[in-house]
Amino acid sequence: MVTEVGRYREGIDPTSEPAAPDAHAVGAVVDRFYAAFEARDLDAMSDIWAHGDDASCTHPGWATLHGWGAIAASWFGIFDQSDPMQVFTTDVRVRVDGDTAWVTLDENLLGAGSDPAGTTVAALKVLRRIDGDWKVTAHHGSVVVGHPDE
Repeated sequence: MVTEVGRYREGIDPTSEPAAPDAHAVGAVVDRFYAAFEARDLDAMSDIWAHGDDASCTHPGWATLHGWGAIAASWFGIFDQSDPMQVFTTDVRVRVDGDTAWVTLDENLLGAGSDPAGTTVAALKVLRRIDGDWKVTAHHGSVVVGHPDE
């Protein structure tokens, strides 16, 4: 059974859903992802990622990276060469199906080379439960250039 917990960070109580503990745990990992990103903390980022060869990451405008080694090197470069950024997430939706979860959200970025008004990146994260812990196994980000309602 797939359980969706929409907008868990925007006031909807995830404990009211059947898979609430898992959805809440997945949401906490996503929160840690953005805390590590804002702090430019590679150790904290490493803690939440799966370290296998099947991990993948697509940063906006980049080719897809495969394996934790390539992903870690990309985060090191981003943290080392970019100014700090703030991220405000919106439209967060957490879905859990057994030991797999996926999260869709919009990353609203302020700082670094972004537009003074900010940049929005549509993101998808896939997580797996590995040895009892939820780990990011895939991240894909794509810059939003327009909204369907515009």
